[in-house]
Amino acid sequence: MAAIRQWLDRTTETWVPPTASDLTSSFRFLLWLTRSQSRRIAMGAVLGSCWMVGLAVPPWVLSRAVDDGLVAGDPAALVGWALVLLMISVLNALLAIGRHRTMTKIRMDASFRAVRATVWRTSRLGASLTRRVSAGEVVTVGIADVQTVAQALTVTGPGVGAVVAYAVVALVLFTISPLLAAVVLAGVPLLAIAVGPFLQRIERTGGDYRAYQGRLTTRLVDVLAGLRVLNGLGGKTFVAERYGQQSQGLVDRGYRVAGPSSWVGTLSSGLPALFLATVVWLSARMAAAGDITIGEVVAVYGYVAVLVVPVASFIEGGGDVARARVAGQRIIDLLNVPLAHSTDHDPATIPTGCGPLADSDSGVIVRPGLFTALVAARPAEAITVIERLGLSAESGAGVTWAGVRISDVAREEFRRRLLLADNDADVFAGTVRDIVAGRLEPDDDRIRAALRTAVAEDVVEALPGGLDAVIAASGSDLSGGQRQRIRLARAVYSTPDILLAVDPTSAVDAHTEATMIDRLREARRDTTTVITTTSPLVLDRADEVIFLLDGHASSVGTHTELLRSDSRYRDLVSRAQDDTEGDRVVGR
Repeated sequence: MAAIRQWLDRTTETWVPPTASDLTSSFRFLLWLTRSQSRRIAMGAVLGSCWMVGLAVPPWVLSRAVDDGLVAGDPAALVGWALVLLMISVLNALLAIGRHRTMTKIRMDASFRAVRATVWRTSRLGASLTRRVSAGEVVTVGIADVQTVAQALTVTGPGVGAVVAYAVVALVLFTISPLLAAVVLAGVPLLAIAVGPFLQRIERTGGDYRAYQGRLTTRLVDVLAGLRVLNGLGGKTFVAERYGQQSQGLVDRGYRVAGPSSWVGTLSSGLPALFLATVVWLSARMAAAGDITIGEVVAVYGYVAVLVVPVASFIEGGGDVARARVAGQRIIDLLNVPLAHSTDHDPATIPTGCGPLADSDSGVIVRPGLFTALVAARPAEAITVIERLGLSAESGAGVTWAGVRISDVAREEFRRRLLLADNDADVFAGTVRDIVAGRLEPDDDRIRAALRTAVAEDVVEALPGGLDAVIAASGSDLSGGQRQRIRLARAVYSTPDILLAVDPTSAVDAHTEATMIDRLREARRDTTTVITTTSPLVLDRADEVIFLLDGHASSVGTHTELLRSDSRYRDLVSRAQDDTEGDRVVGR
């Protein structure tokens, strides 16, 4: 058994994302999940077939016990067949355990692969994801749809076993009576006729239900995100009532899905019972006419009773597949969302070192190895340039790095060498060590150095456990300034060739701001760092300042040079300084 488990577990050692052909339909997506664990699927089919066929053996043994033992009056034969029945029952129990364990692994593997494919795609979509797919849709796909699709893979085990068991029982019945075998075989097309319309209704109503569920989940995510604001404005009751009305709409759609689903469940129990009654009635008449023995009547009853399991598997599997086709379509819709920047040719390679980063749309040129400040009267203009440089905005075709268009560069290499850090970046739940390390392997010494650079040592010291302290999701148990410093520490730890930071000191006091900038300059000496800011304190420490006017580079130089040569820059910095001093007075 240990060897079999090792053989099966080898299917999960590697993961390969689905190809474009795997995402052409929900059926092709299900085939991809099946191929991805073909060995385990094959073992599940074998165990499912052996178990279901094994269920048909006890009726035959029981018929032998009746004819050879009871009818013939032979106690030894009766005891012998009873022992055989006991061994067959124990073997079937072991097969049932193995089948159940294997099918559980199949469902879990399929679920994890579907989730991983979803995460793989959403991570490649990056910042464009929120503009193209709603948060509720992503949540519903990741929680509900992947489970529905994974459940459908049960068909590969008990479903295959049901086909084999049905054929075996029909063959055995044929040796007893061709008429009985014909009745059993006729049940398959009757099942399709009876259940088919309900499966089609499940697909139709399930698609509508699923689409509405995604929209409602999006509304819930938005409500939870703005709950504090709604509470402050007094709109919480109104939103709750509106959400309750929309939830009732989802309930009504759920009833429309539950109707055909309940009929499928009813037929999965009722049709086998109808077969059982019909075949038993025919076999009883044959026994009365002397065409078959009493033991064969018992065997026929047992065979048909056993058919309850494969017939129920037929119908339940059909329902699972119908629901999976709806859920699978939602998954592949997400996986087929085109990348904002994709190429149909071999990716370009960025030369080693920090070459100049240039944006032709704004005229901004970031020189390598400098601490550059990007300042604009309207901060949104500076953020737009930063997003283009970081390949976060939809339009980045005019941005080059060392003469290479960044839209032509392999996404993995680009993300490894350039990092865009903004104040909306998520802080996931976890320990300080894991949060700062991010996708990299944690190194405590480097983590402490990154925390020191971000002036976040006091944040960690105030938490119980130090680097092992757990921070809540979104950093909700931290202040705005603490979250900002933790984000900066995470960015510093990744040591990119180019760091683009959006106003990384906006939520801290002047003393902390000065310390953060001095330490950041020191930690990233000889590498390229670009920050957006209007703080005179930060501008004075920058190697180079790029002043944007109407979204275009207006003047470039040091802070002191621009104060002398550009009156508009001087006015902007003066207003920013007055605002800062006013805030300090109010703070007192």
